[in-house]
This record gives sequence, C-alpha cells and structure tokens, in this order.
Amino acid sequence: MFSLNLPVPGAVAREASALHPALASAGVTRFRDRHSLVVKRFEGKRPGGERYESLPRLRERLRTALRGQPAFEARLAGVDVFEDPPRGPGPVVHLAVESPGLVALHERLVDAFGAVEGLEGDDYTPHVTLGRGGSFDAALLTDLSARVDPVTWTVSELAVYDSRSRETAARVSLPA
Repeated sequence: MFSLNLPVPGAVAREASALHPALASAGVTRFRDRHSLVVKRFEGKRPGGERYESLPRLRERLRTALRGQPAFEARLAGVDVFEDPPRGPGPVVHLAVESPGLVALHERLVDAFGAVEGLEGDDYTPHVTLGRGGSFDAALLTDLSARVDPVTWTVSELAVYDSRSRETAARVSLPA
C-alpha cells in the first residue's frame, strides 16, 4: 500500500517527543517513532478496478492530480484522541492539525482517487499520531494541549510512502 504523506518539520517532531513521558505515564503502549501526516491512502483498487501496485503509474496519476497545487500553511492545534479508531487498537492519541489547504488537497485527491471508507472524505481528520493505548481523560488532554507550542509551517513537499518497504518512495514539491 502507498500513501501520500506530509512530512512534518523538526519542530513538530520535537513537540511529539516532548509529550512521550506524559503519554507513557498515561499508559500508552505503542508509540510512533516516525512522525508524519497521511494526506491520502492508495490501497485496494482505485475507481475503475485498477490496483495501486505500480509506483510509476501512481506517480503519473499524482502528477496530474496535483498539477497547480500550491504550497499551504498547517498549524498544530493541540492534543486530541480517537477513542474508537476505525482501524487498530484504541484509543489513539494525536497532535491535531488545522489546515484548510490540507483539507482542500485531501478533497481534491479523494475526487481523483476515491476515498478509503471510514478514514477519508468526510471522515478525514488531519493529525500526527503519537501513540495507542492508555486512557485519556479531559484533564489530561487539556494539560497535554497546554504543553504544545502552536507550531505553524508551510507545506511545500509531499512524500509517497511505501508501507511494504517502510520508506519514502518518491517526493513531490509544491510551488510556493
């Protein structure tokens, strides 16, 4: 499976790392060691029945879908939790990300490639996963959110991630 990810800047990765001790105290059992933000997943079959197996074919379709896509702003908006995630064990604690440009890009890609049910389209929530497991009451989430600096950055690059090889397979630059 491939996904189009938004690499996060060092400041966001540092914010995520700084929360690690508090999350461990809350009982988080599985932590993310790489931090990124999924913009769009390409799994199963795309509309028309063709599989997303070929990176060159996916890159060509992305090139067309992303033509004219400018860079955009994104901002950390605190810590939140998905109590009952659509995939995998929960809860999932994450850094919430606000970005009208990112949401518009996601919608554009869903129009071009279709949505993964339960995760994309109207169900899409921009976020950077921190970890899974534990319990997160409102007081803890408020405390963790207060610790997060309001990092704002310009998204000028996207990365195609290959989950089979667990590495970035291609990069896409967005004009400023």
